Amino acid sequence: MQNVLQYQGKYYVCGSTRQSLLKDKTMNDTYYLLTMAAIAKELKYRKASAKERIVLAAGLPLAGFGREKQRFGDYLLRKEQPLCFRYENSAYEIYIEDVKLFPQGYCALALHPEYLKEEPSVLLLDIGGWTIDLMRLDNAVPNATTCRSFELGVIRCMDEIMEQVRRNTGLSVTEIQIERVLNGQACSMNPAARDIILQYGSGYIQRILSAVTEAGFDLKAIPAVIMGGGASILKRHVRPQDGLFRPVYLEDVHANASGFERLAGQMSSR
Repeated sequence: MQNVLQYQGKYYVCGSTRQSLLKDKTMNDTYYLLTMAAIAKELKYRKASAKERIVLAAGLPLAGFGREKQRFGDYLLRKEQPLCFRYENSAYEIYIEDVKLFPQGYCALALHPEYLKEEPSVLLLDIGGWTIDLMRLDNAVPNATTCRSFELGVIRCMDEIMEQVRRNTGLSVTEIQIERVLNGQACSMNPAARDIILQYGSGYIQRILSAVTEAGFDLKAIPAVIMGGGASILKRHVRPQDGLFRPVYLEDVHANASGFERLAGQMSSR
């Protein structure tokens, strides 16, 4: 029963495969089901009861936040109360009292105000799985007109590298192997495959920097806070000649979630 969710008479194995890209997460129940598993894991981690009242904090990409906020909030906060399901053979009865939605990236800075202190302008670069989100903050206030989003996330890079390795060597490497090589971690691998991964990884970083420049942001002129799953890859493969001005790397993959939790807690206490 490990990672098995039971809901409305059906069984789901969570985390066995990567989900395909959905422009609109409300199109099906996949993310709702994953949210149940996440709630169960969080309650277990906190040694909390399986029958709880909770406030759910979640995030949306910067560029589509205003457009998607209401629909995604309704998607997570349904009339079905309490929400009853079983996860890893334990029964849960959850009352979702409220859903708080926040913009991804910006909320992570709630934990690190020192990066914005006394800086007139800072660029936020959030490198996620499917998208890269950009936004400039002026005097620590988000400038909504500068929000940009590109489908140039780490997963796209992984897919391209796997295809190139397969085409040039006939080998089928895994995403985990690629990730370890790109991050400079130990991984037994064919030398030719490793060279291809490093070559295309460096090329991917240059594509990101070019996309940022084409969007009108000058990484050589203003400080940048770089976060998300791709932050560690960019940190390792960016070159001195790229000339980034005072980049700050937030490599904690939980940074967004921690920011959501902090802000939701402050709103609840008020």
